[in-house]
Amino acid sequence: MLRASRKLVFAIEALLDIAYNTAGEPVQSAEITRRQDIPKRYLEPVMQQLVRSGILESVRGPRGGYRLARERARITLGDIVRVIRSMETAPDVIDDPAGSILGHKVVRPLFAELQDDVMDRLDRITLHDLCSRARGAGIESEAGERIDFVI
Repeated sequence: MLRASRKLVFAIEALLDIAYNTAGEPVQSAEITRRQDIPKRYLEPVMQQLVRSGILESVRGPRGGYRLARERARITLGDIVRVIRSMETAPDVIDDPAGSILGHKVVRPLFAELQDDVMDRLDRITLHDLCSRARGAGIESEAGERIDFVI
């Protein structure tokens, strides 16, 4: 079942920070932890997994760090959720063989449907949408008026 774990929330916040504050320039994880108050022990493994999954790029060198691997309008919350869920070790109760016939035939299918509905909605929300919400909430971007062009 989908749940908003600490790791998931921090991953979304970190990616939103990159999308909103950097305008395509690489950002070091220390900057993200400073701006978003995300503990480094959560951030680094998440960032590495997001690089392996193709959501982020890792840039080497003295001005290196992380940047989005594609336009923020092409990265959905569903993409992020799937990556983070693959990292989590807790078993999904829907897949647990234990339980009653009512649980297996009625309750678990209901929760599977609800989870599918939530993922469908998350697949329609992009980092660009979250940036628009941040702007609408009056949150200043460190990127200023630089624009993230979508090609």
